[in-house]
Amino acid sequence: MNKIVNYLKDVYKELIEKTSWPTWAEVSNSARVVMIASVIIAAIVFLMDFVFEHMMEFIYDALY
Repeated sequence: MNKIVNYLKDVYKELIEKTSWPTWAEVSNSARVVMIASVIIAAIVFLMDFVFEHMMEFIYDALY
């Protein structure tokens, strides 16, 4: 039981004294970057899907 208590004390000490937490401005900026990147990637995937769908429709119409 003593090992568990010591482990938990060490974990607490690590989180409070040794970990550098980001500021609110850094978190906010990172969140904006992730959201913008997600929208861009989603738009690229949508565009690829749209083009591929129409390309396949054209090929199928031409063959059948």
